[in-house]
Amino acid sequence: MIAVIGAGSSGVAVAKALKERGLDVTVFEAGSDIGGMWRYENDNGMSSAYRSLHIDTSRRNLGYPDFPIPADQPDFLSHAQVLAWLEAYADRFAVRPHIRFRTTVTAVEPADGRWRVTLAGGEAAEYDAVVVANGHLWDPRWPDFPGQFDGTAIHSHHYRTAAPFEDQDVLVVGIGNSAVDIACDLGRRARRVHLSTRRSAWIAPKYILGIPTDRWTAFLTRRLRLPTPVARGAIRWLMMLSQGDQRRYGVPRPAHPIWREHATISQELLPAIGHGRLAIKPDIRELRGHEVAFADGTVERYDAIVYATGYRTSFPFLTPDVFAVRDGEAPLYRRMLPPDRPGLAFAGLVQPIGPTIPLVEIQARWLAALFSGALRLPDAAAMRREIARHKARIARRYVGSARYTLEVDFREYAGQLRGDLARGIAGA
Repeated sequence: MIAVIGAGSSGVAVAKALKERGLDVTVFEAGSDIGGMWRYENDNGMSSAYRSLHIDTSRRNLGYPDFPIPADQPDFLSHAQVLAWLEAYADRFAVRPHIRFRTTVTAVEPADGRWRVTLAGGEAAEYDAVVVANGHLWDPRWPDFPGQFDGTAIHSHHYRTAAPFEDQDVLVVGIGNSAVDIACDLGRRARRVHLSTRRSAWIAPKYILGIPTDRWTAFLTRRLRLPTPVARGAIRWLMMLSQGDQRRYGVPRPAHPIWREHATISQELLPAIGHGRLAIKPDIRELRGHEVAFADGTVERYDAIVYATGYRTSFPFLTPDVFAVRDGEAPLYRRMLPPDRPGLAFAGLVQPIGPTIPLVEIQARWLAALFSGALRLPDAAAMRREIARHKARIARRYVGSARYTLEVDFREYAGQLRGDLARGIAGA
């Protein structure tokens, strides 16, 4: 018996893979339906989707390998279209009968070689294994700036539409995908929008020469088999040909090369700046009532601040002594297994260069093979060595930031998991 926590894109993929291996699986979902973050206003309270949200991975790269997104869908799906596709996937593979909706897990604890799962109503049962698939984009990370802001302050997790900010002066803090999407959305309704960034970011368009940018990346890395840093360097030059130098629009160029971070994907940001709908500001130095002082010495007045400052990776049902992710450290073998907690696994706890959903599908098959006995693990010491190597590799490759704690390279990581499955021995 295996428990899966969460019925988003990771949880349903894991349930399907376990079911196909003939394993007894129960999925616990706090909300009333599947979809996780892709269900707008999800009643589980964990969706950060805003009304204008469209995915940044193009249709051809997004789908599960055995359930591609239909060709009649747009290149970049809205949250509603992603949700409809996930619902069709769950129905096609008969996952729903295995899901207990409106069921919140309050505790997961080791119990003499098994795992005890306790529910909000007090019900408890033991399972041979538990797969945690509750997502990592729902617990807001708030910054700590000196001073106090007296206007409206929200995290992007709670942003839904621009309507409440009509004719207001708004500051958006951050320059990741959500920050830029929200700033552009606000730019159509607010009186004035500024975007504050500490170290800027590379701004990549969704299209280059009419082709989705991630398809160029896939061609370079998978077809031509170029190393990721080389491929991303090539993309940078294609970006320059497509949209020019971002400094021309007032967006500083990051000090680090493009391959050391996630680029921010936006077809709208640079034109919005060019049209005067928003402007870039540096890092915040101090909050002063309704005013904000910036690192360049300027001071501006705002009615509202939207903090698009990322998320903490949280598991409310796990005590820290069982497992916790801290900034810069996610001690998981193959990004899924804590070496000292056999039977506990995590799915979707990755931030890939490349698409997430097809990568989680490989994770799901890997976990199903493990729990069915078709895949063997190395000993705990070997797993810890693999975790240390991965951590060192991430530290060398990416900008030092909590954002990269869960980072993986799609091609490298998918190759590792597929190799494990082919051999039947992980890490051999």
